[in-house]
Amino acid sequence: MDVELLEKRTSPAGDDELMILNMGPQHPSTHGVLRLILELDGETVVRATPDIGFLHTGIEKTIENKTYTQAITLTDRMDYLAPMSNNLAFCLSIEKLLDLEIPDRAQVVRVILTELTRLKSHLVWIGTHAIDMGAMSMLLYAFREREMITGIYELVSGQRMMSSYFRVGGLAEDIPPDFEGRVKEILRVLPSRIDDYEGLLSQNPIWRQRTHGVGAVDADTAIDLGLTGPSLRACGVGYDCRTASPYTGYDRYQFDVPVETDGDVWSRYRVRMNEMRQSLRIIGQAIDDIPDGEFVVRKRGVTPPPKSAVVTEMEALIHHFKWVSEGFHVPRGDAYVPIESPKGEMGFYIVSDGGVQPYRAKCRPPCFVNLSALPKLVEGRLMADVVAVIGSLDIVLGEIDR
Repeated sequence: MDVELLEKRTSPAGDDELMILNMGPQHPSTHGVLRLILELDGETVVRATPDIGFLHTGIEKTIENKTYTQAITLTDRMDYLAPMSNNLAFCLSIEKLLDLEIPDRAQVVRVILTELTRLKSHLVWIGTHAIDMGAMSMLLYAFREREMITGIYELVSGQRMMSSYFRVGGLAEDIPPDFEGRVKEILRVLPSRIDDYEGLLSQNPIWRQRTHGVGAVDADTAIDLGLTGPSLRACGVGYDCRTASPYTGYDRYQFDVPVETDGDVWSRYRVRMNEMRQSLRIIGQAIDDIPDGEFVVRKRGVTPPPKSAVVTEMEALIHHFKWVSEGFHVPRGDAYVPIESPKGEMGFYIVSDGGVQPYRAKCRPPCFVNLSALPKLVEGRLMADVVAVIGSLDIVLGEIDR
């Protein structure tokens, strides 16, 4: 455990000594390469300062030197627990600039896969959050169910994590024949498993003591801090991009936006558990309503021709070669389309100069913004609560240090 005493300092009142403690950057409970500089008065946190940048990859700047299609693979590496959500946010901004109308089949499959992504991300969260506080068996249970979803990723894209399955205009490939059966198996198994998770935690006195009233924030402060996602909805604010500004056809589906009121670790836990049930509800509606038709827009110069045409028609072969080697041009302009990722509002602000690469790419990352609220949530609390609060924010350093 990487905790280091840096120095001792006199408290503001002048009667006690403060300890300056270095927590991280290689600490199992910081959920990535994060360093916290904690000023402690005994066991109480007087000040907390996050120190980030240890994982910096320069993804935003790299996107500006890649074609639009090449850049999709970079988005997977940000929040690597929710790669298809990242793919979708990036593609939607490009599609807005291109004024593309996405086929219904691609829209429905996107909804199914992004909700499976939400489930996959939340399963990692509940497993790691619980093990942070000593509930070790939860990690094994959660990863058991996550394995079913990574199997779906592998089925559609060949990759268990960095799928890059969404493309500008639709999907990389059509879904395989056994896709629906595999998804329905998840719908059959997961509800009772979520009940098991809550049976293990919700009535556990240790879990309740470690979460109730810990890291609380009120709605007005949460809004001022820019919190989104489960961290905001735990404060009683029912803001969800899927309902506030529907995208990808989310307005077709019936689902509730889970909300709690106390704004503490317990409320953030309750919101995410209920969100998993709502994701299953959305998937259940979508899986029985996958229409026939194309899985990608067929627009010359923007999307590739069908593979069957490439091997039989010279014009299609040339089109495919130019699309792969040169990319496609996007009209001048700028666009930002927010989506509801598992961690909160995610979006890419894309500026195009008419070329085949973005002139400017800037991400609105929920993890980065949510982490900035950490000092407000832990100052005045015990040091042992820091671990619980970090876990409840569900941060991923790949997105924070992008």
